[in-house]
Amino acid sequence: MFTVSDMMTPHPHTLSPSHTLRDAKKVMAELGIRHIPITNDENHLVGLVTQRDVLAAQESSLEHISKANAISTLDISLDQCMNRTLLSVNSHAGLKEAATYMQKHKIGCLPVTHKKKLVGIITDSDFVSIAINLLEIQEEIEPLNEDEA
Repeated sequence: MFTVSDMMTPHPHTLSPSHTLRDAKKVMAELGIRHIPITNDENHLVGLVTQRDVLAAQESSLEHISKANAISTLDISLDQCMNRTLLSVNSHAGLKEAATYMQKHKIGCLPVTHKKKLVGIITDSDFVSIAINLLEIQEEIEPLNEDEA
């Protein structure tokens, strides 16, 4: 049986609660990721910020013009806006179990923890990669019949 540890991204990029939404947006853009676990000094998972959180917090260009002297919402610390209600998974959990859990709760990632410390992350993109690999294997085993093409 494949486990979460077989497919997770180990040691994912993290930010601290004192970082800002601007920091999260920059990291997401630079690394091409959509989820950032928030950890404390002991690497304990304390929150999560998603691309959706960053987009929801951004002010529109019209608001920016009318509030030229106000602090940007992107300068808010992650501690003030991170998701604290966290769903996580153990690295020894089965992949099917993790996928079912994500689907049931309609979430895009599961931080992977061991003794409250972050050790990895598994995302919906990882499961798409798994599905593609399985489809490729199936095509190799059962090539498309020329009559079916």
